Amino acid sequence: MTAAIIDGKAFAAGLRARIAEGVARFVAKAGRKPGLAVVLVGEDPASQVYVRSKGKMTVEVGMASLEHKLDAATGEAELLDLVAKLNADPDVDGILVQLPLPKHIDEAAVIAAINPDKDVDGFHVVNAGRLAVGADGFVPCTPLGCLMLLKDQLGDLSGLNAVVIGRSNIVGKPMAQLLLKESCTVTIAHSRTKDLPAVVRNADIVVAAVGRAEMVKGDWIKPGATVIDVGINRLALPDGKTRLVGDVAYDEAAEVAGAITPVPGGVGPMTIAVLLRNTLVAAHRREGLAIPAGL
Repeated sequence: MTAAIIDGKAFAAGLRARIAEGVARFVAKAGRKPGLAVVLVGEDPASQVYVRSKGKMTVEVGMASLEHKLDAATGEAELLDLVAKLNADPDVDGILVQLPLPKHIDEAAVIAAINPDKDVDGFHVVNAGRLAVGADGFVPCTPLGCLMLLKDQLGDLSGLNAVVIGRSNIVGKPMAQLLLKESCTVTIAHSRTKDLPAVVRNADIVVAAVGRAEMVKGDWIKPGATVIDVGINRLALPDGKTRLVGDVAYDEAAEVAGAITPVPGGVGPMTIAVLLRNTLVAAHRREGLAIPAGL
């Protein structure tokens, strides 16, 4: 068996196209563009690249990109003051504070200061609570993107046995909640799970989000299972170069799985696309407009 490749890059492109159509209709009704404010503190190279990419794609779908770049020495009080201003700004529908923040700033305090209705990253405890009880709120972008790929590949997920490897607030926990909402039987596995390979072998769906290069081996995968690899790890090569790999040993797993996401080109492209989706949803809610179908 050779697994079908789940093309996240192509799915994300299609989602962005639907978002662009939704943005055009929103502008016609509301008389303004949806606005996404992104705050970057410091000069972390990976964060800078990510913020540039977000800004570019925000503009491409017709939204307003409002970037705030602050010095690494910016104090917590100054950052919280900016968040308060963005909360009150009628042109801002979504607020994203790029993580990680400098060590002298309390990330939890900053996330808590964002208006939950503008928290398009879905990290606020209010949105986590809304997800837990099945209420409308914002879901972190990566797990929501994973769910979109799963439903596109499998259709109805009801009754499937799903194993999520990883228990972070950003991916693992919300992923489990989303799968539970789809009527899956869900197991959250982690570093202290006893006989992890045996747990994974029972899964129809495996979502790997642990941040360990190629940890999940091919013989862990149930034949025909669908594998979603959230991991992005740089592996050093003998020639001094590096290559990106996921948390799953791809070549091994692809021989057993029914479908699998590659790294790169699987889950990664979905994250920004879902961020734009969440921003468009936030704009509709703020204007009292019906959320477009297909998002």
